[in-house]
Amino acid sequence: MREQPLLDGQTEKILSLTAETRFVAAGIVSRTILSTKHSRVILFALAEGQELTEHTSTQNALIQILTGECEFSLAGKPHSLKPGDLLFMPANLPHAVRATQQFSMLLTLSAPN
Repeated sequence: MREQPLLDGQTEKILSLTAETRFVAAGIVSRTILSTKHSRVILFALAEGQELTEHTSTQNALIQILTGECEFSLAGKPHSLKPGDLLFMPANLPHAVRATQQFSMLLTLSAPN
């Protein structure tokens, strides 16, 4: 069963990302915030040491680090990110992420031009 987004895209609503972030021991939690025809917004929470192995996306990605710290590998080059950092990744860029401490991020996916 597919998770229902927290926002329906039709009605105004204020969400607390802090309240909606769910951490689990030794795990990764993702929650879809919004899903429209042209974009998707997903809230991720990763326990320390968790990782998403290298992959690509057909979508452009904008990532905002909310809490904690992580290491993003972009085309094999590592980058340390912390709260307040914003990362843009064009479609098809190989990337991976590892939680150097418990961290959360907001991922916005959009179709390339």
